[in-house]
Amino acid sequence: MTEPVEAEDPGYARFTYRLRVSSTALAKLLGEWDRCRWVWNECTARSKKARAEDDKCGPARLDKMLTEARNHNPWLGDGSSVPQQQLVRDFGKSRAKALKDIQARLPMRQRAGMPKYKKKAKADPSLNYTRRGFRIKDGRLCLAGGISLSVVWSRGLPADPSSVRIYRDSLGHWYASFVVPAEVQPLPETGAAIGIDWGVKETATTTSDAHDLPSPEHGKKAAAKLAHYQRMMVRRKPAKGKPGSRGYRAAKKLTAKLYKKVVRQRQDTGRKWAKQVLRDHDALAVEDFRPKFLAKSTMARKAADAAISATKHELINMARKHQRTLYLVHPSYTTMDCGRCGTRAKHALPLSERTYTCTACGAASPRDKNSAHVMLVRAGLNPAGADRGRPDRPPG
Repeated sequence: MTEPVEAEDPGYARFTYRLRVSSTALAKLLGEWDRCRWVWNECTARSKKARAEDDKCGPARLDKMLTEARNHNPWLGDGSSVPQQQLVRDFGKSRAKALKDIQARLPMRQRAGMPKYKKKAKADPSLNYTRRGFRIKDGRLCLAGGISLSVVWSRGLPADPSSVRIYRDSLGHWYASFVVPAEVQPLPETGAAIGIDWGVKETATTTSDAHDLPSPEHGKKAAAKLAHYQRMMVRRKPAKGKPGSRGYRAAKKLTAKLYKKVVRQRQDTGRKWAKQVLRDHDALAVEDFRPKFLAKSTMARKAADAAISATKHELINMARKHQRTLYLVHPSYTTMDCGRCGTRAKHALPLSERTYTCTACGAASPRDKNSAHVMLVRAGLNPAGADRGRPDRPPG
């Protein structure tokens, strides 16, 4: 039986707000980031040396390294210890995950890479502060080290935050991302269930025609403008080792801005659709589809534009928030099984064949609709169906 995704404890949520950074605060933030970047690069160098000498480089040794460095380096000691300690912890988690994948002998494409050096020209600033490293006073965010930031409070925080991450995106905008306990907002019960199958032409095909999600094609609509900006970048590309011109930086910023707009459009579409589905259904049977293999196929661009992973992520998070029962169904043989009688076809259907016809009961339906009904059956939400069971042969 497929197990439901836990929805009783939604855990924690992030509330992100735009920051207005003054020139004084900007200089201090960049100074903190330079120190944190030095700490990360020092951890990376020691980790590589330890691996080469077959030595250990655990969190305790890295913490000791940070303490000694702060005592002997006045420039490093002038900065706050909170973001530096958090960076050491983040480095330890990344390294431990990479070593675990290596010991498990996972394929290279499935492994988490070892931490690498953060270059000043490429790495965007990111500082993590725990509760002892920040406070909110008179609507302003005060960080350790005398840094005061103006926050654009687009909405209120539901509870006191336990930590905050200050970061700068590719457009040069600064944000504060607070971690708070997630709100639980139960919705009225409806007694309805729905099966969801992921696709490319339609991002989500469901057992309810009113809740199908056609591919919005946000990327396709922005493709012409994106190609124009990329041609601008190519024409103004600087020689190797030389800084880019003002025109090159402007074209690069326009490209990043358009990319970010498409990402936000996909997230907004996914959230609105997920909220509509959860408002009308108590239980959901969702295909546990991982579209990584599509990245190497001829449908790579369409699959990326459909944003299946982002939509699925929003659906799962919103199900936890609203305490709906959600089942993740394994996708194997979902296009071969009949959603009505459970009979499995002898051969897989080619992608060009969009209608599924059962050889046992004679039921015919669109291929993706049949797969959505199979999700319901496998999750046990359709009493009239059969869970991958084959019908009895007629006598004689």
